[in-house]
Amino acid sequence: MDKAIYRSWLGVLVCVFVSLLTSFRSMAQESSSSTSSNESSEDPFVWLEDVLGDRALEWVKARNALSVKRMESEPSFQELRSDLLDILDSSARIPFVTKRGEYYYNFWRDKTNERGLWRRTTLEEYKKSEPKWEVILDLDALGKSEGENWVWKGAALLRPDYNRALITLSRGGADANVTREFDLSSKTFVKDGFRLPESKGSVSWVDIDHIFVSTDFGQGSMTDSGYPRIAKLWKRGTPLEQAKVIYEGKQDDMSVGAVHDDAPGYERNYVTRNIAFYNDELYWVKGADELVKIDAPNTANKSVYKNNLLLELREPWTVGSKTYRGGSLLVADFEAYLGGNRDMEILFEPTDSTALSSVTTTKDYVLINVLEDVKNRIYVLSPGVSSAGAKNWSRQSLVGAPAFGTVGVSAVDPDDSNDYFMTSTDYLTPTTLSIGTVGQVPEELKRLPHFFDSSGLEISQHFAISADGTKVPYFMVAKKGLELHGKHPTLLYGYGGFEISLQPNYSATVGRAWLTQGGLYVVANIRGGGEYGPRWHQAALKENRLKAYEDFAAVAKDLVKRGVTCKEKLGIQGGSNGGLLVGNMIALYPDLFEAGVCQVPLLDMKRYNKLLAGASWMAEYGNPDYPEQWAYIRKFSPYQNVQESVRYPKVLFTTSTRDDRVHPGHARKMMAKMESQGHAVWYYENIEGGHGGAANNKQSAFMQALAYTFLRQELMK
Repeated sequence: MDKAIYRSWLGVLVCVFVSLLTSFRSMAQESSSSTSSNESSEDPFVWLEDVLGDRALEWVKARNALSVKRMESEPSFQELRSDLLDILDSSARIPFVTKRGEYYYNFWRDKTNERGLWRRTTLEEYKKSEPKWEVILDLDALGKSEGENWVWKGAALLRPDYNRALITLSRGGADANVTREFDLSSKTFVKDGFRLPESKGSVSWVDIDHIFVSTDFGQGSMTDSGYPRIAKLWKRGTPLEQAKVIYEGKQDDMSVGAVHDDAPGYERNYVTRNIAFYNDELYWVKGADELVKIDAPNTANKSVYKNNLLLELREPWTVGSKTYRGGSLLVADFEAYLGGNRDMEILFEPTDSTALSSVTTTKDYVLINVLEDVKNRIYVLSPGVSSAGAKNWSRQSLVGAPAFGTVGVSAVDPDDSNDYFMTSTDYLTPTTLSIGTVGQVPEELKRLPHFFDSSGLEISQHFAISADGTKVPYFMVAKKGLELHGKHPTLLYGYGGFEISLQPNYSATVGRAWLTQGGLYVVANIRGGGEYGPRWHQAALKENRLKAYEDFAAVAKDLVKRGVTCKEKLGIQGGSNGGLLVGNMIALYPDLFEAGVCQVPLLDMKRYNKLLAGASWMAEYGNPDYPEQWAYIRKFSPYQNVQESVRYPKVLFTTSTRDDRVHPGHARKMMAKMESQGHAVWYYENIEGGHGGAANNKQSAFMQALAYTFLRQELMK
């Protein structure tokens, strides 16, 4: 699922598990060959799961051609695509940076550098309106010289000199990646350095001669979800096959990884075992071989900040005579906790209207980001000692944080300073980047320009009542003093899964392609998301999944009831898990909407766990191989629920051939089935892009122009 989607933060201990079992073609062939003849007879379109099969690709090209012909025939299409590309390529965009040593690093794409530049500068230079950048790696030049369509996935620099990096790249934007050691002094890849072939995996520097590796080590080394099952310590100059095993997980785990915490004075090694989403174990690697499990609930997010153990609870937890509420943030002394001491202080406790959004640590403080009815509040937590000599933490608001909008903070250098970056934005306010020190008013560094005319528009928050009486918040962007005549073209967006919160964000593409054309934009904060913490997410898990769709339907009905829009002017959009949302709204509530854009979606919930990373999402949806679970999963499986006799809204399905997270077969098969039933459906599959749907700005502009042109054609007639 989207970043999207993987919100299980582990602070400084995060392991990013992105990978594939084999090369992309091998993956595609394996996916196709795993289909039994019985499944083929039950599912006439199962052959479309053969990702790179000639027959399937011919089918894709034919549907692509029809969609392109329709959209490009619209006089405004080329202008819209050009405008969106100008926005995406604009040099006025904020170049967000990460500090490593004395430099601030950024990855940048524009019209000249389609694949992008990895570059760096100093803080003094960065504060200028036009900083001078030192280019470290040109991905366009690299791709051309190597004959590969490389897409940037990130770089890990080695402390304390930061002269070596482990650079991760993928072909065409897929999750599958390669990792290569890079010398920043010579700006070249290290000959005979650390190098991992294409696979799902993660790496972490330990020191100049050792790295932790989780990858495809051969037969039996990957989980059923297609992620690494084994973590090893690899020594420079030795074959990967001789790397020392640190930990082995089980076949039905989601993933396993190891990471080195390089915080000065608190250097430690850890192993993470992810059993499923929001079900993980954390181990401290004590000495050379001993693993010490952090004895805390598997459902809790666990991280270590210096000598503080932070636990974010997702369920109530009783320790001795005290019960801590789910959604609380606790802190304990790490060493004392390992010794059996369970003295913990509550840093945050949720209410009916508040939830913990994120946690950031600086040298001396913990910054917590709290959602209050889906609006951010930033608080500074300071460690101290009470008059009785006991540890306690004080709390105060972050000086200079905006009172309204979406606000995010991140430490500039958590080990060496109390400086932080702060971003602030909303649907109509371009993003601002500031830098500050805890206790002082922050300094504005960069601000996005207004990419569209937002004058005369306003943001409002409303609440719909769902089928079971639950109040569901939603944001609406519309003209001030909106006349409620029930005929405004309205786009309703949602996600509702994996505890992901949808908060007000400035989107120049939504503004240019929709709002400036007279459309209204609505974002529904339905259950399944994280807007009210774990309880909001858990309310729509597995057998309760339909609650999310009832919430979305309630918002749609409320828009009509309030006189904002009508069925003929209401469209919906969502991607990934949000694509599953759109698919279900189309299948279960066809009378509420006129059109839908369904992007990189899950749709066949009967087979989702057999396709790519699908097995890792069973904690969210359930296991369709168990009859008692399939009985409820089938109710929210759009592919099984669409019928020839029902009149459905018009739908545009989009996906990517290179999406190795959510299989493109979902969108292909749904399109084919609805097309065979005679419904008004359209389809476009981008060859590159991975789960993001596009590998560069040109592709992004084209895909977005397709979607908004379709919506304008259907809703603005």
